[in-house]
Amino acid sequence: MPPVTTSSNITFHPCFLRFDAASVSFSGKMVALIATYVLSRVVHHLLKPFSQPYMTSDLVIGLILASLPHARDSFTSLFSITLENIVDFGMISYAFVLGLEMDPYVIFKSPTRHAMVAYAGTVSTFVAACAITPWLHYLRNSSIITFTLSLSISLSGSGSHILTRLMTYLKVGKSDIGKLSIGAGVHSDMITMFSVVLSFVFFPLQETANFREGIKTSVQIGAALMLQTLLAAKISPVFMNWINQSNPEGKPLKGSHLVLSMAFMTVLCSLAPWMGYNSCLSAFMGGLFLPSEGRISKWTISRINNLLSTLFYPLFFFWVGLRVDISSFAVGNIGTWVRLFCLILIATIGKVGGTLICGLTLGYHRPELVAVGLLLTAKGHFHVYFAVDALRQGKIDVTTCISMVILIFLSVIHTPFVVKHIIERARKRVPVQRMTLRWLDPSSELRILLCLHGTHNLESGISLMEISRGKPAPGLFVHVTDMIELTEKIASTLVPGEGVDNMTITDNSVTEMRDEITRAFQTHINENVDGGIMLSRMLVLSTFNSMPHDISVLAEDLMVSLILLPFHKRVKAAGTLDEGHPGFRHVNRKLLRNAPCSIGILVDRGFGFTERLSTSSVSKVAVIFIGGKDDQEALAYAGRAVWHPGVELTVIRFLVDKNSEHAPRRVNNRASVAEQEEEMKLDDECFAEFYEKYVAGGNVAYMEKHLANSSETYTNLMSIEGQYSLIIVGRAGRVNTVLTQGLNDWQQCPELGPVGDVLSGSNSTSGTSILIIQLHNIKGQLDGLSDEFSIM
Repeated sequence: MPPVTTSSNITFHPCFLRFDAASVSFSGKMVALIATYVLSRVVHHLLKPFSQPYMTSDLVIGLILASLPHARDSFTSLFSITLENIVDFGMISYAFVLGLEMDPYVIFKSPTRHAMVAYAGTVSTFVAACAITPWLHYLRNSSIITFTLSLSISLSGSGSHILTRLMTYLKVGKSDIGKLSIGAGVHSDMITMFSVVLSFVFFPLQETANFREGIKTSVQIGAALMLQTLLAAKISPVFMNWINQSNPEGKPLKGSHLVLSMAFMTVLCSLAPWMGYNSCLSAFMGGLFLPSEGRISKWTISRINNLLSTLFYPLFFFWVGLRVDISSFAVGNIGTWVRLFCLILIATIGKVGGTLICGLTLGYHRPELVAVGLLLTAKGHFHVYFAVDALRQGKIDVTTCISMVILIFLSVIHTPFVVKHIIERARKRVPVQRMTLRWLDPSSELRILLCLHGTHNLESGISLMEISRGKPAPGLFVHVTDMIELTEKIASTLVPGEGVDNMTITDNSVTEMRDEITRAFQTHINENVDGGIMLSRMLVLSTFNSMPHDISVLAEDLMVSLILLPFHKRVKAAGTLDEGHPGFRHVNRKLLRNAPCSIGILVDRGFGFTERLSTSSVSKVAVIFIGGKDDQEALAYAGRAVWHPGVELTVIRFLVDKNSEHAPRRVNNRASVAEQEEEMKLDDECFAEFYEKYVAGGNVAYMEKHLANSSETYTNLMSIEGQYSLIIVGRAGRVNTVLTQGLNDWQQCPELGPVGDVLSGSNSTSGTSILIIQLHNIKGQLDGLSDEFSIM
């Protein structure tokens, strides 16, 4: 093309003009895409009080920004093609992970209750859609059979990714209704995806000249898909097992093996598309029959999901906005609204109706079934892509496509409100569970979180586990947890592990320490087969500032009734305690204020000699009962130690001697007489129950001391020190403090309470360990709810 000369004798070449225009256009593209990412996160933060998933904000921002004239004009046809290629590749990755997280073999087993509910909702919606949609004139340029089947399948499906993450985020995934909704959603998603896979075999996208040519194309595609599926089901387990065995847990993945695995997955998912099959559905089938277990598969799921949620989804919905062009929506046509509301009614009534009919026959409650049906109407990213792809292929018009996108949007935004309604109903029907020893159901196993600082806590930890087990049935479930400070040195040794936010520690000192603890506990449990103890290993790796929160969250997730912590001070060779670690002291003090269950702190002075707790020798243990809710909880813990054959328990009750001449004339004015009488009544009831159960039968020795004031309390505490291997006391929680008033005037460690601080004095060399127990502190009216609630 020749240069262009202006009247001012300035010459421009056309290629320079194109370059300048492209530069301006490129800057507009970048501004639009960056705005999409930023605004979607801002809107998601604003919608957090409504518990909306990321899909809601991504969809809203993508549609709005892409409809702006300047943003649309900056995207030329060439860049739109590039954007479409990126979106197609992203959806291929999405479909691959979707299949990888599913188990295809469940459909060959006898259907579970979850599957039956899913099938009922899917079939009823499919039948309703097939019966109604042909009369509403949705199609534009496609076979009525093909379009009706495609639309009906899309309406019948569920977005299992969206539903699972929402239920997990709102902490109802472990409940019976949560498990039913998630299980039914996964089954519904898998069945509808299978239906789409088969429909693309019999109704391929490319047009054929005649019927015989169409049959030939379907046979070729079907054979290629069958070959790919057989390879994924038979060959890939052998290959993936070899990769996983060559890369054991705790070690970095070998780069060559990782590249080889990714290449294998890519080639496997590309077999059917070579014969003209849909790449997205081929990736789904490839992922579906690949082994979902194993290090490589979990690594792949984690990485792809992170990339999709972080980078791809905002870009995807911006592409959707470019494609659908909201301004083209026929708002003034009444037929548009009729067809939209018909789509909503079909999806809602079909799901709820099928779920309701099936669930009632299975014995579920009607309100919960309606909620499950509404949750199963939720659609996901693939349904949006399916609708826009139909528009791209010319099968439907823009108005129909926008109607389907609106339907998908409405199916997502209502789900958090349905879940919150479920939680409100559950709170009214399910009693709040107090995570304490005293209120533990006798038929339920005791769950404790046993925290350790290192191998120096091994023997005392095993001894605590032993005396905590109680009767062999129902037994004890102990979660042994390592408390490790996250330092810069340890942080430098962390490598990404399997799953979201998981890390693997490669520091040798930490791994060796954890292995030694695991071996010691496991060996002890193996040598005591009839102990009724179940073991699990946990890890809290965080800074001291965040460690209390992490332990509290872990305790809530594990539903434990008691957290056992080591004291921050360690015993020295001389028998006294050292200065201790201020970081662990901070953790203990903060947990005492905010723990979600009862909590105990062990001041260890040699309670770790587990041979004392054998059946051939006896370890003397005492529990001191003065009064108050913490002493009542300490008495409940002592009731479990009674059952150990190596424990000789003595209960010592301190009573107020009101007739003594040394009794104080002034008592605690902060507590009213009514409060003191109520506490004394509860103390007497609790102690009478313990006395009748253990002392009267001769299983526990009983000692009673009548004291006048805190000075006599101190003298008696000092006198019993050294007589027992372990003394169990309540931390505080007393209304009537006549016997403990003044003990805290010279406290060294207030977090131990007045009695615990006296007994654990740093200068003592008695060799007696002290276990301080605090009852779960419930402030005000509890509105919480166990994750494992049941209302079905």
